Amino acid sequence: MFKKSYFIYGLVLLSFALSGCMVFKSTYMAKAGEAEKLSQDVVNLQERIQVLTAENTELRKQRRDMADNLEKDIAALKSENEKLRKQAVGIKKAKEEEIQTTSKTYENLLHKMKDEIAKGEITISELKDKLTVNVVEEILFASGSAEVKANGLVVLKKVVDVLKNIKDKSIRVEGHTDNVKIGSPLINKYPTNWELSAARAINVTKYLQSRGIDPAVLSATAYGEYHPIADNSTPEGRAKNRRIAIVLTNIN
Repeated sequence: MFKKSYFIYGLVLLSFALSGCMVFKSTYMAKAGEAEKLSQDVVNLQERIQVLTAENTELRKQRRDMADNLEKDIAALKSENEKLRKQAVGIKKAKEEEIQTTSKTYENLLHKMKDEIAKGEITISELKDKLTVNVVEEILFASGSAEVKANGLVVLKKVVDVLKNIKDKSIRVEGHTDNVKIGSPLINKYPTNWELSAARAINVTKYLQSRGIDPAVLSATAYGEYHPIADNSTPEGRAKNRRIAIVLTNIN
């Protein structure tokens, strides 16, 4: 009886022991799994840290490169701005000198041609860097003729004396007429006012050249009746429109 009880008691103890071993093993396996997972998490974090460190290094490099490039761009812009500023100053100075030259020429012409201006034979106008000398037809040409008269040459010589020393201007000689059609005696030589105004402009231009003005700055233009400065319906207006204009402008 006692032997049987001891046996049963031993079985119970063994059952508890086995049960405890199984619980211990289950706990161990769980802890081992957690440890393995934590270890893998650490590896993953280390890899992530490496990636982030590499990205951070690259971003720092990019930021330095951008800062360097920005400094270079700023320096280039400052240099270009200074260059443009100097160009603007140079252009302004040149423009002022051109205006001064034109104004000086204008004053010289006014002084030289004061008698002709007083008689109404010549008008002189100045607009910014453009100067125009208008000479009425009667002073330079006989009616229907393109040959410059002797007293017309005297007037042109006064103009030449002022213009011959000017080196930085172009000189355009313009021929202008009124709107009266060419009459029968001259129609074979000058079919229209175009031809007459062109012949007159060319002859004046050739005279300016013969008196020493550089032909490279000279040009002749025919406007005929199409650039009037007065009303062609009156004799006085037509007389004003029949003219030679000597125009000084900047050389382009």
